[in-house]
Amino acid sequence: VQLQACGGGLVQAGGSLRLSCAASGRFFSNYHMGWFRQAPGKEREFVAAIGWSVSSTYADSVKGRFTIFRDYAKNTVYLQMNSLKPEDTAVYHCAVSSGINEIQDANAVAYWGKGTLVTVSS
Repeated sequence: VQLQACGGGLVQAGGSLRLSCAASGRFFSNYHMGWFRQAPGKEREFVAAIGWSVSSTYADSVKGRFTIFRDYAKNTVYLQMNSLKPEDTAVYHCAVSSGINEIQDANAVAYWGKGTLVTVSS
């Protein structure tokens, strides 16, 4: 499975960005897709995930501000980020795993995409 993410950039606090990540290769529609982020000097942390049945889960730090959704026809997952804060600044990585528990654990994710940088200025 290959993952291609895009959509990062520089935005002011309170602004919005949408990330996207397209999967290709041996990707199956029942795979779970998600997003992690890694800020400088910090460990990679879970942000959001969406199961093949469209159920989604979020880290407490982004609940109510971020929305994850997917387009099954395009094998693409999106992360709509609203009300961005400086502490959201990080490299965002998309992820794919076959299990809903694995997609929320950075040590268990099966496939990673290259990161896309999100910078939120104060």
